[in-house]
Amino acid sequence: MAESRKLPIVAIVGRANVGKSSLFNAILERREAIVAREAGTTRDSISAKASFNGQQFWIVDTAGMKDPVDDFEQSIQEQIMQASNSADVIVVVVEAGTIISDEDRQVATLALKSKKPTMLVVNKIDHGRQDSVYEFAKLGIKDIIGTSVTQSKGIYELLEHITATITKVPLRQESERLKIALLGRPNVGKSSLFNALLNKQQALVAERAGTTRDINRAIIRFKNQEIEIMDTAGIRRSGRIERGVEHFSVLRALAAIEEADICLLLVDTLEPNVSQDQKIAGMVKDAGRGLVLVLSKWDALGEESDTVNYDSIIKRVSADYEFVAWAPLIVTSSLNGQNVTKLFDLFLKIKQARENRISTHELNNWLGRVIREHPPAGLKNRMPKLNYIVQEGDNPIPAFKIFGSQTRFIHWSYRRYLENKLREQFDFFGNPIQLWFIDKHAAKLAKEKATEPVTKEQE
Repeated sequence: MAESRKLPIVAIVGRANVGKSSLFNAILERREAIVAREAGTTRDSISAKASFNGQQFWIVDTAGMKDPVDDFEQSIQEQIMQASNSADVIVVVVEAGTIISDEDRQVATLALKSKKPTMLVVNKIDHGRQDSVYEFAKLGIKDIIGTSVTQSKGIYELLEHITATITKVPLRQESERLKIALLGRPNVGKSSLFNALLNKQQALVAERAGTTRDINRAIIRFKNQEIEIMDTAGIRRSGRIERGVEHFSVLRALAAIEEADICLLLVDTLEPNVSQDQKIAGMVKDAGRGLVLVLSKWDALGEESDTVNYDSIIKRVSADYEFVAWAPLIVTSSLNGQNVTKLFDLFLKIKQARENRISTHELNNWLGRVIREHPPAGLKNRMPKLNYIVQEGDNPIPAFKIFGSQTRFIHWSYRRYLENKLREQFDFFGNPIQLWFIDKHAAKLAKEKATEPVTKEQE
């Protein structure tokens, strides 16, 4: 597989009510997490892909840290430790104008012990609290930034510091080993499929949801291809709380997705239309990984499995996942082994399609033909024109740059048309496609402007 830079994961950690969710939203410049005055409101890890100065990264808002008065609060502490294990950069948040608490010390200690790049954000420096920022230097974290979400102070500086840090995140190592991640909600059958793939008991399988607490790994060979299978813990629905059951952090799933080449998303046959499953599929698509939709537990239908309308179920599930229509859908049963061995052939087929490289000559012949069949529409005096296309050779994801003029006026439906036509002509089975539209004139003007000498009036 081609060598590439993994998308870094930045985790925001800290005790409850210090403003982590507000900071998360400020970084994204849109509301993605619930923000409230009540301590401990955010009880789920919430993630999104962020971008600053051309650098993309995952940002994760973890639950607040409180005393482990019950199993659920203990699981919140586990999330802080998961951040240490799974994140590439840790952002510890404290509240300006408050006394350093034992919880602050515990979070800072765990972050520093991880040996991961760590920075301290002293939040809520409004209301004359700026002078208290460096009081928190006692926590031992060297990089300290003061922020105020309400006054938009320090956010730009924080983002600069984050992006400067994550540029040091290492490349994924070039390896011939194909990495497969099993993803899905708790108790959907991931560990059972893991065992069925290995044909031996390697993971704990139980009826109770959330049994798998860590990523379980095994390496096998199939047709001279070394394959590493990673079984992740379940991704629980947002806001769902069950006492005594681990509240899974999305950090672990993101880490597994970023490490994997192909992801298997297990969808419960008895509960196929769940928005959380679709969110997981969206995470895989955003990460640019191969994807297989696995309709698991087909045997759970019992006697109905022979008489149920197979086509109607497949049609319904396919409609729910139309946004990843390129992902193959397969019905499985780990109990009786139905279609389990077929997954191995799917792995190799997706790998081969992922490595497909098309000559520029072939691509431009294709582009000319599809444009003649259906030219791009635009606005009055703003008609897009597409000149030529090239494939990015150093990108492990099938990615293409299309150069032209007025490309910003290309409608999303035409982008989808081009992707569909590209898939019809070339084999990208089981893989997402990236299309970049580059306006040659805009790029030329930007380059000329960047090289212009600075005048006294501009200084």
